[in-house]
Amino acid sequence: MKDLIEKIQRLRSERNAVILAHNYQPAEIQDLADFTGDSLGLSIQASKTDADLILFCGVRFMAETAAILCPDKVVLLPDLDAGCPMADMITADQLQQLKAQHPEAIVVCYVNSTADVKAESDYCCTSANAIDLVRSLPLDRPIIFVPDQNLGQHTAQQTGRQLILWPGYCRSHVVITEQDIKDARARYPDAVVMVHPECTQPVRQLADHVLSTGQMLRLVKDGAAKTYIVGTETGIIHALKKINPSAHYIPASQRAVCPNMKRITLDKILWALEDMACRISVPVDIAVRARRSLDWMIKGSQVTKGR
Repeated sequence: MKDLIEKIQRLRSERNAVILAHNYQPAEIQDLADFTGDSLGLSIQASKTDADLILFCGVRFMAETAAILCPDKVVLLPDLDAGCPMADMITADQLQQLKAQHPEAIVVCYVNSTADVKAESDYCCTSANAIDLVRSLPLDRPIIFVPDQNLGQHTAQQTGRQLILWPGYCRSHVVITEQDIKDARARYPDAVVMVHPECTQPVRQLADHVLSTGQMLRLVKDGAAKTYIVGTETGIIHALKKINPSAHYIPASQRAVCPNMKRITLDKILWALEDMACRISVPVDIAVRARRSLDWMIKGSQVTKGR
């Protein structure tokens, strides 16, 4: 592993590359990255970087977002098969049909969506800023929210807005059950329970906090609790331990693992840098339209960051 990392470091310098890693990535990749974070934080970082090459350790929609935000840069995804099943649960054609049924609706798409779907949307959001976005929209217009019904439902509950939801979901979050949370609370009665809004409603109702991964990290950094029950993909626990090593972290479910996030390996990173392989590009016409939907996510989130 040491030799691999040294080769990656050398090529990173030679290529003027920046390595971005999502909080769900394997521990060794989080440690290697220049920046780690959630989808929002990494999107903002991609938009600001002066690197010539972005190597994105995540899944395809994240690399697509970086390519849209940085059309002048090369974007690599070390494994082109690292997709997102939720993103694939709705197509641009299906969204067009839904829009035809609700012609007055504003379309909000979760960032966990394909570039084609973003291009058909009015606004893009993340789990960190969906509530702020929906609160900012006109009260006299219906809102279509795609593709994650659980985040959409949570956003509707927090804003009081009725949203037209698409029945998509994250496989790695819906495996966390109400019984998992009850069992964890029974074992650790003093623990703080924090779960991701992609979890189902029964799970969210049992939590102390419903947070994006970035918000979880901020809670733990500033919190005084000794134990946290963590209701999201288990890769986040490595980042939580780094930011507050004195606390104890209990995964709500050991089944909450995203196999696509775990497809990225050090070997694949090295290969991508050596051969400039696995390049992600988005057709210009799609990228231009998708960029419009991303603008609020990037600019608006920076305005509301302190909330």
